[in-house]
Amino acid sequence: MFPERFSNLPAYAFPRLRALLDVHAPGGAVRHMSIGEPKHAFPGWITDTIANHAHEFGKYPPNEGTPELRAAIRDWVYRRYDVMLDPDTQVMALNGSREGLYNAGMALIPEAKNGQRPIVLMPNPFYQVYMISAISVGAEPRFVPATAETGHLPDFASVGPEVLDRTAAVYICSPANPQGVMADESYWRNLLALAEKHDFQIMADECYAEIYRDTPPVGALQVAKDMGIDPERVVSFHSLSKRSNLPGLRSGFVAGGPETIARMRQLRAYAGAPLPLPIQRASEKLWAEETHVTENRALYRAKYEMADELLGHVPGYLSPQAGMFLWLPVPDGEAATLHLWQQTGVRVLPGAYLSKDVAGANPGHGYIRVAMVAPYDETREGLTLIRDTLYR
Repeated sequence: MFPERFSNLPAYAFPRLRALLDVHAPGGAVRHMSIGEPKHAFPGWITDTIANHAHEFGKYPPNEGTPELRAAIRDWVYRRYDVMLDPDTQVMALNGSREGLYNAGMALIPEAKNGQRPIVLMPNPFYQVYMISAISVGAEPRFVPATAETGHLPDFASVGPEVLDRTAAVYICSPANPQGVMADESYWRNLLALAEKHDFQIMADECYAEIYRDTPPVGALQVAKDMGIDPERVVSFHSLSKRSNLPGLRSGFVAGGPETIARMRQLRAYAGAPLPLPIQRASEKLWAEETHVTENRALYRAKYEMADELLGHVPGYLSPQAGMFLWLPVPDGEAATLHLWQQTGVRVLPGAYLSKDVAGANPGHGYIRVAMVAPYDETREGLTLIRDTLYR
C-alpha cells in the first residue's frame, strides 16, 4: 500500500528522544537543550511590519518571492559574499531552508547517472531531510563519516571514483550541524573540483552562516565565483530562522544557476506553498538590516566562551567555531542523555539520533548534541549541570 522505499526509515530524532525520556521523571526543573530553536529576541519592528501589511493576507503571493524580496536577497548575497546574482533567474524565496533542501532533490536529481541508480552523498552525522530527499526520488543515499579523524567534515573524495561517477548530488552543511566547524576555502575548492570532475551538484546548506565566533564562514557561491565554476554547480540555501531568531517565520531562500532555479520554480508552482505577502515584506527588511544580526552573533560568541570555560577540560571537547550547538564526547550518547535527564532535568539529544549506522558503527554514538539557544544565564546553568553530572 505504501512505497517500499519508506518502509525502513529510522524514526525522526525528536520522537525517538521523547520515547527515550518521557517515560522517566526529570530529576529537576526541565531545561530544553535538545532542539535548535533560537530563544534570543527577534527585532521588535518585525511585528509592526507584518501588521502594516496584514491586508496582503488577502492576496495570493508570488511563488518565487516578490521582486522586492528577491532584490533584498541579491543585495545581501553581494554584501556578504561579493557575488552578484540575477534576482529574476537565480533566487527563489523558500518556506525556510528545509523546504528547499528537500525539493532540490525532487527537482534536480536525475533518474539515472551514467546509466545507473544515482547516488546522493551526505555527511554522517547529517540533517535527516538530506536522506529523505534522496530516497524520495529513488536515489541511493550514501553516508560519509564526518568525525574527529576527518576534521568533522566529510571527505567526499574518500568514497572512490566509481561512487563519484554515480553521484548526482552532494549535501554539505557549513557551518556544520552538529559539530560547529566551518568549511574553509580549501575545502570548498577541493569539493568544487571534485564536482566538476565527476559532474554532480553541491547542495550547500548554509543556514548557520551568520552565527560564528570571529571569522565569517566562506560561502560556496563565493568560492565557485572565484574559481570560475559553472553557476549550476552550486545550490545554496539560507534561512532567517537562525540569522534573525525567527524560526516560526519560515522564511529563507535558495540561490543557484538559472536552470537550477527554473527547475525548482517549476516544481514549486505545482507543489510548493509560497510565503504570505506580509511575511515576504518582513523578510525584505530582515535581509537588509545587519544590526540585529551583529547583536545576535555577540550573544552566541559569549556563550561559546562560556562553554570553553566550563567544558574545555573535557578530553575531546570541540570548541565551536560557529552555529548553535555543542558536540560533546561521552561513552554512550543515549545512556548519557537518559542519565542527565533523570538526574537533572536537562534535555539533550543523543548523537546517534543524528547519524546513520554504517558497517555496524554509528559516528554519533559517543556524543550528545547540546543546543545553546537559551539566554546566557539559562545556558550557563544547563552547561554547569552537564559538566557536574557527566564530567566529574
